[in-house]
Amino acid sequence: MTDSSEGRPVEILLAEDNPGDVKLTEKALERGKVLNNLHVVNDGVEALDYLRQTGEYADAPRPDLLLLDLNMPRKGGQEVLEEMKGDESLRRIPVVVLTSSEAEEDIIESYDLHANAYLTKPVDFDGFVDIVSSVEDFFLTVVKRPPK
Repeated sequence: MTDSSEGRPVEILLAEDNPGDVKLTEKALERGKVLNNLHVVNDGVEALDYLRQTGEYADAPRPDLLLLDLNMPRKGGQEVLEEMKGDESLRRIPVVVLTSSEAEEDIIESYDLHANAYLTKPVDFDGFVDIVSSVEDFFLTVVKRPPK
């Protein structure tokens, strides 16, 4: 399945510094029903460069969805979220925080910064696949997204 509004693969940006979690996300999305292009950045600075299409990401496609880890080097996920939602050209990109943190303050701050969802990463593969599949089903097939 492709993005029904434009007949193209859905562009997903994953901001994640853990190679194991990147692999799990890739495998989960491969099993999904939405044709997608997954792009991966390893820290918050790269995430913002990608989103702003600067530097090595000048030709990067605009993501339809950002999967954002909170605990990343150089710039954390909440800093990325704050800068994104403060930028008129980026604020409409849906952001799903996908993190290992279950801390109430992280949840509250993420929603205060206008995250669209906050999900805690399960420790087992099947649980991780279920979570990523749920995100894919909801944000990429059910939800109406604004035009780019």
